[in-house]
Amino acid sequence: MMEQQKFNDDFTQNCTLFSSLLRIDQSFDLVRRDFYIAEQEASLFFINGFVKDEILEKMMQYLTKLTPKQLTPLMNQGKMQAKDFSMHFITHIQTQTESDPNLAVTQVLAGQLALIVDGCNEVILIDARTYPSRQPQEPDNERTLRGAHDGFGETLVVNTAMIRRRIRDPQLTMEHLSFPGCHTDIVLCYMADTVDKKVLKTLRNKLKHASTKSIHMGQESLIETLLGEQWFNPFPKVRFTERPDTAAASVQEGQVVLITDTAPQAIILPCSIFTFLQDINDFYFPPLIGTYLRWVRLIVAIVTLLLTPTWYLMTQNPDIVPEWLSFVLVENQGKLPVLMQFIIIELMLDGLKLASLNTPNALSSSFSIVGALLLGDLAITAGWFSPDVVLYMAFVAVANFTVTSFELGYALKFGRLMTLLLTAMFNYWGFAAGMILIVVQIFSVKTLAGYHYMAPLIPFNWKALSSLLVRKTKKE
Repeated sequence: MMEQQKFNDDFTQNCTLFSSLLRIDQSFDLVRRDFYIAEQEASLFFINGFVKDEILEKMMQYLTKLTPKQLTPLMNQGKMQAKDFSMHFITHIQTQTESDPNLAVTQVLAGQLALIVDGCNEVILIDARTYPSRQPQEPDNERTLRGAHDGFGETLVVNTAMIRRRIRDPQLTMEHLSFPGCHTDIVLCYMADTVDKKVLKTLRNKLKHASTKSIHMGQESLIETLLGEQWFNPFPKVRFTERPDTAAASVQEGQVVLITDTAPQAIILPCSIFTFLQDINDFYFPPLIGTYLRWVRLIVAIVTLLLTPTWYLMTQNPDIVPEWLSFVLVENQGKLPVLMQFIIIELMLDGLKLASLNTPNALSSSFSIVGALLLGDLAITAGWFSPDVVLYMAFVAVANFTVTSFELGYALKFGRLMTLLLTAMFNYWGFAAGMILIVVQIFSVKTLAGYHYMAPLIPFNWKALSSLLVRKTKKE
C-alpha cells in the first residue's frame, strides 16, 4: 500500500489515490463508475458480485436526478461535509463516512460501496452488499430426529440472525471485531448479564493482539492463536457447532460463541471435556431418555478408549482372566502378531475414511461398507488377522461415531494406541503408564482465563456436574 494519507477536498486526487490503493486497473471485478450528481463529479467504487443490483440501480437513478438547487444549502465555498450529504441524499439505511483511505479500501474489499463526491473530504461508505450463499441446511455431523433442521452457512450476518431469532433478549450482544492482518470479520456473541467478564476480556485482548495472517482455510489457526499451540495434546480445546440452536443454548448458559465470516461453524468458549459428551438430541427427548443417551455416550467413549488395550493385556497375561471371562482369550491369533494387527486395522480404518471423503456422495456409503466387509473378511480367510481383533476393532470404529466431536474421537484413538504400545512394551506398568499419560494430557489442556478443562469436577461444583450427568427439566 501507499503511504498513510487522508482524503482532501481535491476530487481528482481522492479518486486517483483510491484507485491506486484498490489497484482498479489490475482486477476486472473492481469497478469504478463515474457520474454527475447535480453537476458535481462523483465516483462509485465497488466489487462486481458483492453489490445488490436493484439497490445500486435505484440509488443511481435518485442521485443523478438531484439538482444544484438541492445541493446549495449544503455548500460552503464550494465544499460540503460528506456526513451532511449522506444524511440528506443517501436513502440506504447502513451508511458511514471515512477519512482514512486504507480503512475505506478494506471496507470496499469486504463488499461495501464507496462514494466520492466533489467537494467532500471524506468517502461515503454504503453497506449494500450481498454475498453468494447456500440455503441453511442441517449439518451432516449434528443431525437430530426432532427440532430445527437449519444450520450455519458461510455468511456472517445470516449466522448471527439465526441466533438472534432464537434469543429475543436485549442482553444478547453481537460484538464485531476485525481480525488483524487479514481483516476477517469476527463476532463475539454473548449474554451481557451472564457472561464471564474475565473470559470475555481475555478473548478481546487475544483477538486484538493476534498475529495470524490468515484464517481463510480453517479456524484451527485462530484457536491456536487464542489458546496456544499444543501439538502433543490431541484433546480439543474448543467445541465447534454448525447448529444455531446449540450455539443459542450455549450463549444462554453464559458461554461465548465466536463466529467468523466464511466459516459455517461457530466456536464455543470456554469448554470442558464434559461438554463434548452432550448432544442436541438429549434436549429434544424427555429427561429420562436424554439422561440415558448421555450415559450411553459416556460409557461408550470410555469403552472405545480402554477396550483394545485391556483385551491385549488379558491375552498377554491369561492367568489374570477369571474363568467366567475365559471366552475373551484369543484361540487363533492369525499369521501376524496381535499388536501389528491392531495397528494395521487402525490405519486401514482411517484410510477408508479418507477414501470415503474423496468418493462421490452417491457411492461413498456403499464404498465404505463394501470395502470394510471385503477387506475384513478376506483378511480373516487368508489367516492374516484374528476374528477377535477384527470384532473388537469393528466395535471401536462404529462406537467412535457416538461422539459428535471429530477431534475428541481422534484424541481417544491416539490415547488407545499409546496405551496399546506401552502395554506391549512394559505389560502391567505400560498399561498403567498409558492411563496416567492420558490423564496428564487432559489436565494439561490450556483453556481461557483459568477455566479448568475438568470443570465442573475441578473445581468441584455438584450442581453443574449433576446437570451434565443428568438431563434436567426446564424448571430445574
